[in-house]
Amino acid sequence: MDSGLVLLSHACSVTTGGNLCWNIHSANNIYYAMNFSYAFIEMEETSIARNNGHDSFFGIYIASYIIPSRAGGNLGLSRHSTKNLHCASSWASKSPQYKRKTQIECNLLSFQQQSLKQRYKCIEGKCAYEERNKKYFVKAISNPSFDSEHNVSHPKNLDTIKNLLAILYKFCYPYAMIGLALNIISSSLFTVENLSNISPLFFIGVLQVVIPHMFITIYINGVNQLFDVEIDKMNKSYLPLASGQLSFKNGVIVAASFLTLSFCLSWIIGSWSLIWGLVVGSSIWTAYSINVPFLRWKRHPLLAMMCTVASQAFILPIVTFLHMQTFLFKRSIVFPRSLIFGIVFLSLYAVGMALVKDISDVEGDKTHGIDTFSIRLGQKQVLWISVSFFEMAFGVGLLAGTTSSYLWSKIIMGLGHAALGSIIWYKAKCIDLESKASIKSFYVLTWQLMNVAYFLVALIR
Repeated sequence: MDSGLVLLSHACSVTTGGNLCWNIHSANNIYYAMNFSYAFIEMEETSIARNNGHDSFFGIYIASYIIPSRAGGNLGLSRHSTKNLHCASSWASKSPQYKRKTQIECNLLSFQQQSLKQRYKCIEGKCAYEERNKKYFVKAISNPSFDSEHNVSHPKNLDTIKNLLAILYKFCYPYAMIGLALNIISSSLFTVENLSNISPLFFIGVLQVVIPHMFITIYINGVNQLFDVEIDKMNKSYLPLASGQLSFKNGVIVAASFLTLSFCLSWIIGSWSLIWGLVVGSSIWTAYSINVPFLRWKRHPLLAMMCTVASQAFILPIVTFLHMQTFLFKRSIVFPRSLIFGIVFLSLYAVGMALVKDISDVEGDKTHGIDTFSIRLGQKQVLWISVSFFEMAFGVGLLAGTTSSYLWSKIIMGLGHAALGSIIWYKAKCIDLESKASIKSFYVLTWQLMNVAYFLVALIR
Protein backbone atom coordinates (compact mmCIF):
# COMPACT_ATOMS: atom_id res chain seq x y z
CA MET A 1 0.00 0.00 0.00
CA ASP A 2 2.84 2.43 0.81
CA SER A 3 4.59 1.64 -2.44
CA GLY A 4 1.38 2.31 -4.35
CA LEU A 5 1.08 5.73 -2.75
CA VAL A 6 4.71 6.52 -3.56
CA LEU A 7 4.18 5.62 -7.21
CA LEU A 8 0.97 7.61 -7.30
CA SER A 9 2.68 10.70 -5.91
CA HIS A 10 5.43 10.30 -8.50
CA ALA A 11 2.84 10.10 -11.23
CA CYS A 12 1.11 13.22 -9.94
CA SER A 13 4.40 15.11 -10.12
CA VAL A 14 4.67 14.06 -13.74
CA THR A 15 1.17 15.28 -14.52
CA THR A 16 1.81 18.68 -12.99
CA GLY A 17 5.08 19.16 -14.83
CA GLY A 18 7.13 18.92 -11.62
CA ASN A 19 5.11 21.58 -9.87
CA LEU A 20 4.49 20.75 -6.19
CA CYS A 21 1.62 23.22 -5.88
CA TRP A 22 -1.27 20.95 -6.66
CA ASN A 23 -4.65 22.23 -7.60
CA ILE A 24 -7.97 20.98 -6.39
CA HIS A 25 -8.20 18.32 -9.11
CA SER A 26 -4.85 16.79 -8.07
CA ALA A 27 -5.99 16.52 -4.44
CA ASN A 28 -9.23 14.88 -5.51
CA ASN A 29 -7.36 12.34 -7.61
CA ILE A 30 -5.24 11.25 -4.62
CA TYR A 31 -8.38 10.89 -2.59
CA TYR A 32 -9.87 8.58 -5.21
CA ALA A 33 -6.64 6.58 -5.38
CA MET A 34 -6.59 5.95 -1.63
CA ASN A 35 -10.21 4.83 -1.62
CA PHE A 36 -9.98 2.43 -4.51
CA SER A 37 -6.47 1.03 -4.03
CA TYR A 38 -7.67 -1.96 -1.95
CA ALA A 39 -10.20 -2.89 -4.56
CA PHE A 40 -7.60 -3.16 -7.27
CA ILE A 41 -5.04 -5.10 -5.17
CA GLU A 42 -7.24 -8.17 -5.63
CA MET A 43 -6.57 -7.97 -9.33
CA GLU A 44 -2.82 -8.23 -8.63
CA GLU A 45 -2.12 -11.70 -9.97
CA THR A 46 -4.15 -11.29 -13.09
CA SER A 47 -2.51 -8.00 -13.87
CA ILE A 48 1.03 -9.40 -13.52
CA ALA A 49 0.27 -12.32 -15.78
CA ARG A 50 -1.37 -10.15 -18.40
CA ASN A 51 1.53 -7.68 -18.53
CA ASN A 52 4.44 -10.18 -18.25
CA GLY A 53 7.40 -9.07 -20.24
CA HIS A 54 5.98 -5.68 -21.04
CA ASP A 55 6.93 -3.66 -17.97
CA SER A 56 8.84 -0.97 -19.75
CA PHE A 57 6.13 -0.54 -22.32
CA PHE A 58 3.47 -0.40 -19.61
CA GLY A 59 5.31 2.29 -17.70
CA ILE A 60 5.54 4.41 -20.81
CA TYR A 61 1.86 3.80 -21.45
CA ILE A 62 0.98 5.03 -17.98
CA ALA A 63 2.95 8.24 -18.32
CA SER A 64 1.56 8.97 -21.78
CA TYR A 65 -1.94 8.39 -20.41
CA ILE A 66 -1.49 10.58 -17.36
CA ILE A 67 0.03 13.64 -18.99
CA PRO A 68 -2.75 14.41 -21.45
CA SER A 69 -5.38 13.87 -18.79
CA ARG A 70 -3.78 16.41 -16.47
CA ALA A 71 -2.79 18.82 -19.19
CA GLY A 72 -6.35 19.05 -20.50
CA GLY A 73 -5.61 16.86 -23.60
CA ASN A 74 -2.48 18.76 -24.67
CA LEU A 75 0.13 16.44 -26.17
CA GLY A 76 2.86 19.04 -26.25
CA LEU A 77 5.22 17.78 -23.47
CA SER A 78 7.89 19.88 -21.85
CA ARG A 79 11.47 18.79 -21.44
CA HIS A 80 10.99 18.31 -17.71
CA SER A 81 7.91 16.11 -18.14
CA THR A 82 9.74 13.97 -20.76
CA LYS A 83 12.54 13.34 -18.32
CA ASN A 84 10.08 12.23 -15.64
CA LEU A 85 8.49 9.91 -18.18
CA HIS A 86 11.79 8.19 -18.82
CA CYS A 87 12.43 7.78 -15.08
CA ALA A 88 9.03 6.26 -14.51
CA SER A 89 9.61 3.71 -17.33
CA SER A 90 13.07 2.66 -16.16
CA TRP A 91 12.07 2.40 -12.56
CA ALA A 92 9.09 0.19 -13.37
CA SER A 93 11.23 -2.25 -15.45
CA LYS A 94 13.84 -2.71 -12.71
CA SER A 95 11.38 -3.56 -9.97
CA PRO A 96 8.84 -6.20 -10.92
CA GLN A 97 7.14 -5.82 -7.58
CA TYR A 98 5.81 -2.48 -8.71
CA LYS A 99 4.00 -3.93 -11.71
CA ARG A 100 0.81 -4.50 -9.86
CA LYS A 101 1.06 -1.05 -8.24
CA THR A 102 1.53 0.46 -11.65
CA GLN A 103 -1.56 -1.24 -12.99
CA ILE A 104 -3.52 -0.09 -9.97
CA GLU A 105 -2.39 3.45 -10.73
CA CYS A 106 -3.33 3.00 -14.38
CA ASN A 107 -6.82 1.83 -13.48
CA LEU A 108 -7.15 4.65 -11.02
CA LEU A 109 -6.10 7.19 -13.61
CA SER A 110 -8.56 5.74 -16.14
CA PHE A 111 -11.28 6.23 -13.60
CA GLN A 112 -9.94 9.75 -12.95
CA GLN A 113 -10.11 10.71 -16.58
CA GLN A 114 -13.71 9.60 -16.91
CA SER A 115 -14.61 11.46 -13.72
CA LEU A 116 -12.85 14.60 -14.91
CA LYS A 117 -14.59 14.44 -18.26
CA GLN A 118 -17.95 14.10 -16.59
CA ARG A 119 -17.14 16.97 -14.23
CA TYR A 120 -15.93 19.13 -17.11
CA LYS A 121 -19.12 18.42 -19.02
CA CYS A 122 -21.16 19.23 -15.95
CA ILE A 123 -19.32 22.53 -15.41
CA GLU A 124 -19.55 23.35 -19.10
CA GLY A 125 -23.27 22.64 -19.07
CA LYS A 126 -23.71 24.83 -16.02
CA CYS A 127 -21.89 27.71 -17.74
CA ALA A 128 -24.04 27.31 -20.82
CA TYR A 129 -27.14 27.23 -18.66
CA GLU A 130 -26.07 30.40 -16.84
CA GLU A 131 -25.30 32.07 -20.16
CA ARG A 132 -28.73 31.17 -21.48
CA ASN A 133 -30.32 32.51 -18.32
CA LYS A 134 -28.33 35.72 -18.61
CA LYS A 135 -29.42 36.26 -22.20
CA TYR A 136 -33.01 35.54 -21.34
CA PHE A 137 -32.85 37.93 -18.39
CA VAL A 138 -31.45 40.78 -20.50
CA LYS A 139 -34.10 40.30 -23.12
CA ALA A 140 -36.81 40.29 -20.50
CA ILE A 141 -35.66 43.65 -19.15
CA SER A 142 -34.84 45.38 -22.42
CA ASN A 143 -38.18 44.62 -24.05
CA PRO A 144 -40.98 46.37 -22.10
CA SER A 145 -44.49 45.11 -22.43
CA PHE A 146 -47.11 46.66 -24.65
CA ASP A 147 -49.09 47.85 -21.65
CA SER A 148 -46.16 49.83 -20.25
CA GLU A 149 -45.48 51.47 -23.62
CA HIS A 150 -49.16 52.28 -23.96
CA ASN A 151 -49.27 53.86 -20.52
CA VAL A 152 -46.12 55.92 -21.13
CA SER A 153 -47.37 57.18 -24.51
CA HIS A 154 -50.31 59.06 -22.97
CA PRO A 155 -48.22 61.55 -20.93
CA LYS A 156 -45.93 62.10 -23.90
CA ASN A 157 -48.89 62.84 -26.18
CA LEU A 158 -50.38 65.20 -23.61
CA ASP A 159 -47.06 67.01 -23.23
CA THR A 160 -46.80 67.37 -27.01
CA ILE A 161 -50.30 68.86 -27.25
CA LYS A 162 -49.57 71.24 -24.39
CA ASN A 163 -46.35 72.39 -26.03
CA LEU A 164 -48.11 73.01 -29.35
CA LEU A 165 -50.85 75.02 -27.67
CA ALA A 166 -48.27 77.05 -25.73
CA ILE A 167 -46.37 77.83 -28.96
CA LEU A 168 -49.58 78.83 -30.75
CA TYR A 169 -50.55 80.99 -27.77
CA LYS A 170 -47.31 82.98 -28.06
CA PHE A 171 -47.49 83.00 -31.85
CA CYS A 172 -50.86 84.79 -32.05
CA TYR A 173 -50.43 87.53 -29.39
CA PRO A 174 -53.40 86.69 -27.12
CA TYR A 175 -53.95 90.27 -25.96
CA ALA A 176 -54.40 91.28 -29.60
CA MET A 177 -56.91 88.46 -30.14
CA ILE A 178 -58.97 89.63 -27.15
CA GLY A 179 -58.93 93.21 -28.40
CA LEU A 180 -59.98 92.01 -31.84
CA ALA A 181 -62.98 90.11 -30.48
CA LEU A 182 -64.10 93.04 -28.32
CA ASN A 183 -63.74 95.46 -31.24
CA ILE A 184 -66.03 93.26 -33.33
CA ILE A 185 -68.59 92.90 -30.52
CA SER A 186 -68.58 96.65 -29.91
CA SER A 187 -69.01 97.43 -33.61
CA SER A 188 -71.82 94.85 -33.85
CA LEU A 189 -73.72 96.62 -31.09
CA PHE A 190 -73.92 99.74 -33.30
CA THR A 191 -76.51 97.85 -35.34
CA VAL A 192 -78.77 97.10 -32.35
CA GLU A 193 -81.85 99.34 -32.50
CA ASN A 194 -83.77 97.64 -29.71
CA LEU A 195 -83.35 94.70 -27.34
CA SER A 196 -85.17 92.33 -29.68
CA ASN A 197 -82.23 92.53 -32.07
CA ILE A 198 -80.04 90.73 -29.50
CA SER A 199 -81.04 87.20 -30.45
CA PRO A 200 -79.34 83.94 -31.44
CA LEU A 201 -79.12 85.34 -34.97
CA PHE A 202 -77.13 88.29 -33.63
CA PHE A 203 -74.57 86.02 -31.94
CA ILE A 204 -74.26 83.89 -35.07
CA GLY A 205 -73.45 87.04 -37.04
CA VAL A 206 -70.84 88.04 -34.48
CA LEU A 207 -69.15 84.61 -34.72
CA GLN A 208 -69.18 84.85 -38.52
CA VAL A 209 -66.97 87.93 -38.21
CA VAL A 210 -64.86 86.91 -35.20
CA ILE A 211 -63.61 83.50 -36.35
CA PRO A 212 -62.32 84.49 -39.84
CA HIS A 213 -60.69 87.62 -38.39
CA MET A 214 -58.98 85.59 -35.68
CA PHE A 215 -57.56 83.30 -38.36
CA ILE A 216 -56.36 86.24 -40.43
CA THR A 217 -54.82 87.84 -37.33
CA ILE A 218 -52.76 84.69 -36.69
CA TYR A 219 -51.57 84.92 -40.30
CA ILE A 220 -50.67 88.62 -39.87
CA ASN A 221 -48.72 87.97 -36.68
CA GLY A 222 -47.03 84.97 -38.28
CA VAL A 223 -45.86 86.90 -41.34
CA ASN A 224 -44.50 89.67 -39.15
CA GLN A 225 -42.52 87.19 -37.04
CA LEU A 226 -41.23 85.29 -40.07
CA PHE A 227 -39.62 88.44 -41.50
CA ASP A 228 -38.48 89.79 -38.13
CA VAL A 229 -36.70 86.74 -36.69
CA GLU A 230 -33.36 88.50 -36.26
CA ILE A 231 -34.98 91.64 -34.85
CA ASP A 232 -37.10 89.64 -32.43
CA LYS A 233 -34.01 87.83 -31.13
CA MET A 234 -32.98 91.19 -29.69
CA ASN A 235 -36.37 92.76 -28.91
CA LYS A 236 -38.71 89.80 -28.20
CA SER A 237 -36.67 86.68 -27.64
CA TYR A 238 -39.63 84.90 -26.00
CA LEU A 239 -41.48 84.54 -29.33
CA PRO A 240 -41.56 80.99 -30.78
CA LEU A 241 -39.56 81.71 -33.95
CA ALA A 242 -36.97 83.89 -32.22
CA SER A 243 -36.48 81.40 -29.39
CA GLY A 244 -36.26 78.39 -31.72
CA GLN A 245 -39.38 76.66 -30.37
CA LEU A 246 -40.90 76.86 -33.84
CA SER A 247 -38.90 76.37 -37.02
CA PHE A 248 -39.14 78.75 -39.98
CA LYS A 249 -40.72 76.06 -42.14
CA ASN A 250 -43.39 75.25 -39.57
CA GLY A 251 -44.03 78.98 -39.10
CA VAL A 252 -44.72 79.32 -42.84
CA ILE A 253 -47.07 76.33 -42.70
CA VAL A 254 -48.99 77.75 -39.74
CA ALA A 255 -49.36 81.21 -41.31
CA ALA A 256 -50.41 79.87 -44.72
CA SER A 257 -52.87 77.43 -43.14
CA PHE A 258 -54.70 80.11 -41.16
CA LEU A 259 -54.79 82.45 -44.16
CA THR A 260 -56.41 79.70 -46.22
CA LEU A 261 -58.88 78.86 -43.45
CA SER A 262 -59.89 82.50 -43.14
CA PHE A 263 -60.66 82.94 -46.83
CA CYS A 264 -62.41 79.59 -47.14
CA LEU A 265 -64.64 80.27 -44.15
CA SER A 266 -65.59 83.74 -45.34
CA TRP A 267 -66.38 82.32 -48.78
CA ILE A 268 -68.62 79.69 -47.20
CA ILE A 269 -70.42 82.38 -45.18
CA GLY A 270 -70.96 84.36 -48.38
CA SER A 271 -70.74 87.90 -47.00
CA TRP A 272 -68.98 90.14 -49.53
CA SER A 273 -68.27 92.84 -46.98
CA LEU A 274 -66.52 90.23 -44.84
CA ILE A 275 -64.54 88.84 -47.79
CA TRP A 276 -63.33 92.23 -48.97
CA GLY A 277 -62.48 93.28 -45.44
CA LEU A 278 -60.26 90.20 -45.00
CA VAL A 279 -58.58 90.75 -48.37
CA VAL A 280 -57.81 94.43 -47.69
CA GLY A 281 -56.69 93.83 -44.10
CA SER A 282 -54.38 90.94 -44.94
CA SER A 283 -52.92 92.87 -47.89
CA ILE A 284 -52.09 95.91 -45.75
CA TRP A 285 -50.36 93.88 -43.05
CA THR A 286 -48.51 91.74 -45.59
CA ALA A 287 -47.14 94.91 -47.16
CA TYR A 288 -46.24 96.09 -43.67
CA SER A 289 -44.08 93.00 -42.94
CA ILE A 290 -42.60 91.36 -46.05
CA ASN A 291 -39.13 92.39 -47.13
CA VAL A 292 -39.52 93.15 -50.86
CA PRO A 293 -38.94 96.34 -52.86
CA PHE A 294 -41.48 99.14 -52.28
CA LEU A 295 -43.01 97.25 -49.37
CA ARG A 296 -41.85 96.54 -45.84
CA TRP A 297 -43.81 99.60 -44.74
CA LYS A 298 -42.73 99.18 -41.15
CA ARG A 299 -39.42 100.81 -42.16
CA HIS A 300 -41.29 104.09 -42.56
CA PRO A 301 -42.87 105.35 -39.33
CA LEU A 302 -45.74 107.22 -40.98
CA LEU A 303 -46.78 104.26 -43.15
CA ALA A 304 -46.49 101.93 -40.16
CA MET A 305 -48.80 104.16 -38.14
CA MET A 306 -51.30 104.34 -41.00
CA CYS A 307 -51.46 100.51 -41.14
CA THR A 308 -52.42 100.35 -37.46
CA VAL A 309 -55.01 103.13 -37.71
CA ALA A 310 -56.57 101.78 -40.92
CA SER A 311 -56.91 98.28 -39.55
CA GLN A 312 -58.21 98.99 -36.06
CA ALA A 313 -60.19 102.18 -36.58
CA PHE A 314 -61.65 101.84 -40.10
CA ILE A 315 -61.53 98.40 -41.69
CA LEU A 316 -62.58 96.26 -38.74
CA PRO A 317 -65.43 98.45 -37.38
CA ILE A 318 -66.84 99.28 -40.82
CA VAL A 319 -66.64 95.68 -42.12
CA THR A 320 -68.34 94.37 -38.96
CA PHE A 321 -71.08 97.00 -39.16
CA LEU A 322 -71.76 96.30 -42.86
CA HIS A 323 -71.87 92.55 -42.33
CA MET A 324 -74.37 92.82 -39.49
CA GLN A 325 -76.46 95.59 -41.11
CA THR A 326 -76.71 94.28 -44.67
CA PHE A 327 -75.96 90.56 -44.62
CA LEU A 328 -77.50 89.58 -41.30
CA PHE A 329 -80.39 92.04 -40.72
CA LYS A 330 -80.93 92.83 -44.42
CA ARG A 331 -81.08 96.59 -43.85
CA SER A 332 -79.94 99.48 -45.96
CA ILE A 333 -76.60 101.12 -45.30
CA VAL A 334 -77.01 103.97 -42.79
CA PHE A 335 -74.04 105.05 -40.66
CA PRO A 336 -75.33 105.97 -37.19
CA ARG A 337 -73.90 108.63 -34.93
CA SER A 338 -72.48 106.02 -32.56
CA LEU A 339 -70.38 104.47 -35.36
CA ILE A 340 -68.89 107.85 -36.31
CA PHE A 341 -67.91 108.60 -32.71
CA GLY A 342 -66.46 105.12 -32.40
CA ILE A 343 -64.30 105.55 -35.50
CA VAL A 344 -62.96 108.90 -34.26
CA PHE A 345 -62.23 107.45 -30.81
CA LEU A 346 -60.44 104.38 -32.24
CA SER A 347 -58.44 106.49 -34.71
CA LEU A 348 -56.92 108.63 -31.95
CA TYR A 349 -56.35 105.68 -29.68
CA ALA A 350 -54.72 103.64 -32.49
CA VAL A 351 -52.22 106.45 -33.15
CA GLY A 352 -51.18 106.37 -29.52
CA MET A 353 -50.79 102.58 -29.59
CA ALA A 354 -48.73 102.68 -32.78
CA LEU A 355 -46.31 105.10 -31.08
CA VAL A 356 -46.04 103.14 -27.82
CA LYS A 357 -45.49 99.84 -29.64
CA ASP A 358 -42.03 100.85 -30.89
CA ILE A 359 -40.64 102.43 -27.70
CA SER A 360 -39.23 99.15 -26.34
CA ASP A 361 -37.85 98.06 -29.75
CA VAL A 362 -35.37 100.89 -30.28
CA GLU A 363 -32.25 98.75 -29.98
CA GLY A 364 -33.28 96.03 -32.42
CA ASP A 365 -34.91 98.42 -34.89
CA LYS A 366 -31.84 100.64 -35.01
CA THR A 367 -29.54 97.64 -35.59
CA HIS A 368 -31.62 96.32 -38.51
CA GLY A 369 -32.44 99.64 -40.20
CA ILE A 370 -36.06 100.05 -39.08
CA ASP A 371 -36.87 103.76 -38.77
CA THR A 372 -39.38 104.68 -36.05
CA PHE A 373 -40.50 107.82 -34.26
CA SER A 374 -38.86 106.52 -31.08
CA ILE A 375 -35.48 106.51 -32.89
CA ARG A 376 -36.05 109.91 -34.46
CA LEU A 377 -37.53 111.80 -31.50
CA GLY A 378 -36.47 109.78 -28.49
CA GLN A 379 -38.37 107.41 -26.23
CA LYS A 380 -39.52 109.93 -23.63
CA GLN A 381 -40.91 112.40 -26.13
CA VAL A 382 -42.73 109.70 -28.07
CA LEU A 383 -44.18 108.34 -24.83
CA TRP A 384 -45.84 111.64 -23.93
CA ILE A 385 -47.02 112.23 -27.49
CA SER A 386 -48.77 108.88 -27.34
CA VAL A 387 -50.27 109.72 -23.94
CA SER A 388 -51.62 112.93 -25.50
CA PHE A 389 -53.43 110.91 -28.19
CA PHE A 390 -54.86 108.58 -25.54
CA GLU A 391 -56.19 111.52 -23.59
CA MET A 392 -57.72 113.02 -26.76
CA ALA A 393 -59.47 109.73 -27.46
CA PHE A 394 -60.93 109.60 -23.95
CA GLY A 395 -61.95 113.26 -24.41
CA VAL A 396 -63.92 112.31 -27.53
CA GLY A 397 -65.65 109.55 -25.57
CA LEU A 398 -66.48 111.99 -22.80
CA LEU A 399 -67.90 114.42 -25.36
CA ALA A 400 -70.01 111.70 -26.95
CA GLY A 401 -71.47 110.87 -23.55
CA THR A 402 -72.36 114.44 -22.69
CA THR A 403 -74.18 114.92 -26.00
CA SER A 404 -76.26 111.76 -25.58
CA SER A 405 -80.02 112.09 -25.11
CA TYR A 406 -80.00 109.42 -22.40
CA LEU A 407 -78.99 110.23 -18.83
CA TRP A 408 -77.57 106.80 -18.12
CA SER A 409 -75.36 107.15 -21.21
CA LYS A 410 -74.10 110.55 -20.04
CA ILE A 411 -73.18 109.25 -16.59
CA ILE A 412 -71.53 106.01 -17.70
CA MET A 413 -69.67 107.55 -20.64
CA GLY A 414 -68.53 110.59 -18.65
CA LEU A 415 -67.28 108.78 -15.55
CA GLY A 416 -65.85 105.84 -17.47
CA HIS A 417 -63.69 107.82 -19.88
CA ALA A 418 -62.55 110.20 -17.14
CA ALA A 419 -61.38 107.24 -15.05
CA LEU A 420 -59.54 105.66 -17.99
CA GLY A 421 -57.79 108.94 -18.81
CA SER A 422 -56.64 109.32 -15.21
CA ILE A 423 -55.28 105.77 -15.06
CA ILE A 424 -53.19 106.08 -18.21
CA TRP A 425 -51.77 109.43 -17.14
CA TYR A 426 -50.73 108.06 -13.74
CA LYS A 427 -49.10 104.93 -15.25
CA ALA A 428 -47.20 107.00 -17.81
CA LYS A 429 -45.58 109.01 -15.02
CA CYS A 430 -44.41 105.81 -13.29
CA ILE A 431 -42.90 104.14 -16.34
CA ASP A 432 -39.16 103.36 -16.41
CA LEU A 433 -37.85 103.90 -19.94
CA GLU A 434 -34.65 101.98 -19.14
CA SER A 435 -36.60 98.81 -18.46
CA LYS A 436 -38.13 96.84 -21.32
CA ALA A 437 -40.40 95.06 -18.87
CA SER A 438 -41.81 98.38 -17.64
CA ILE A 439 -42.43 99.61 -21.19
CA LYS A 440 -44.08 96.35 -22.18
CA SER A 441 -46.29 96.49 -19.09
CA PHE A 442 -47.47 99.94 -20.12
CA TYR A 443 -48.14 98.74 -23.67
CA VAL A 444 -50.25 95.84 -22.37
CA LEU A 445 -52.10 98.34 -20.17
CA THR A 446 -53.07 100.36 -23.25
CA TRP A 447 -54.68 97.23 -24.70
CA GLN A 448 -56.55 96.57 -21.47
CA LEU A 449 -57.88 100.12 -21.27
CA MET A 450 -58.98 99.96 -24.89
CA ASN A 451 -60.87 96.73 -24.14
CA VAL A 452 -62.83 98.59 -21.47
CA ALA A 453 -63.34 101.52 -23.83
CA TYR A 454 -64.94 99.21 -26.43
CA PHE A 455 -67.86 98.63 -24.07
CA LEU A 456 -68.16 102.32 -23.31
CA VAL A 457 -68.15 103.27 -27.00
CA ALA A 458 -70.91 100.72 -27.66
CA LEU A 459 -73.14 102.63 -25.23
CA ILE A 460 -73.09 105.85 -27.33
CA ARG A 461 -76.68 106.64 -28.28
